[in-house]
Amino acid sequence: MKERRTFDGRFKAQVVLEVLTGVKSAAQLCREHGIKETLLSRWKQEFIERSPDVFESRRERNPQDERVAELERVVGCLTLELEMAKKASLLLNSRRNGGKVW
Repeated sequence: MKERRTFDGRFKAQVVLEVLTGVKSAAQLCREHGIKETLLSRWKQEFIERSPDVFESRRERNPQDERVAELERVVGCLTLELEMAKKASLLLNSRRNGGKVW
C-alpha cells in the first residue's frame, strides 16, 4: 500500500498561487507535483475561504477571559496552600497526641 504524502502550508500556498495567478494551469501543476486535481481544488477552496483572515487584526484577548484565567490561578494557589495547611495541622496534632493521627 502506498504511504500518504504530506504537504506543508508553504508548498500548498505556492501551488495555489501559481494556479490563481495563471503562471501554470491546474493540470500542469498536478502533473508536475503528482497530485490529483481534486486535492488542488480543495487547497484552492481553503485558500480562498481563509484569505480574509490574513487581513483581520489579531484578536485581542477579552478582559473577562484574562480575569477568569487570573482567578483560576489564584484558586489553584489557594487550593495548594489549603492542602499544605491541612497536612501541617495533622502533623502537628499527631505530635501533640503522642503520634496518633485522627
